[in-house]
Amino acid sequence: MIPRWSLWATAGGTAVSAAALTWTELTLPAQPLISDYALVAGGLVPVLVGMLALAGACLSLAYGLVVADPARTAATRVLLLAGAAGLMLSAVFPTDPGSSQVGTLAGEIHRWAAAVVFTSLPVAGWTFARGRAGAARWNAVRAMSVTAALTLAAYLAAHPATVTSPLINGVAYYGPLERAVVLAEMVLLVTMAVAAASRRVSSNAAATPTATAPTTTGPTATGPAESAPAHPAPAGSAPAGTASAEDAPELAA
Repeated sequence: MIPRWSLWATAGGTAVSAAALTWTELTLPAQPLISDYALVAGGLVPVLVGMLALAGACLSLAYGLVVADPARTAATRVLLLAGAAGLMLSAVFPTDPGSSQVGTLAGEIHRWAAAVVFTSLPVAGWTFARGRAGAARWNAVRAMSVTAALTLAAYLAAHPATVTSPLINGVAYYGPLERAVVLAEMVLLVTMAVAAASRRVSSNAAATPTATAPTTTGPTATGPAESAPAHPAPAGSAPAGTASAEDAPELAA
């Protein structure tokens, strides 16, 4: 369905984003949320690289879908573009320090842009697989979409800014839940790209016999031309006409 370069660009951008996230987790002091790494020394660059690389993965997948199937994937592409825009806004506008207080315009934009990212990608995966056949690749996209949505719901319930957080002691584990949401959506993007690319491979394989079918009818089409010499009547009429023309003077004499 999508071109091969779109598959590799989506997978590559997601891998770079995951590598940047892993680097920050292993080398920098622990932070409550991923965006908080941008506020510590040495954390701004990997956070920016991770967000922009994941935005590039969303854009490459959206462009691959518009090349391959523009009519059926319109809603999916809009959601992917919304996710890419949210990631870029999150990179440009840094978060505010602290876990629950948002005191600046940049922090407010960052928070709502992240909300767009977290919600748009699971919906994009679901709309992409909606109405598809029950093949394994589409079931995988549906499963990852549901997983990302459920993980997001748990993260929102545990976030200190929500009223449910004190009831479930969300402060203790809302940070790991945010990382789980990000990882689930990374896997979802790659799963969508693989499913789209696999569909293109199967359609090309199905089209191969059709392309070779006309070659089997070639000898049949040339059969009448080869059998034409078997009817000598038209060729014999010309000598007969010549002989009668030569005999005409003798009759006149």
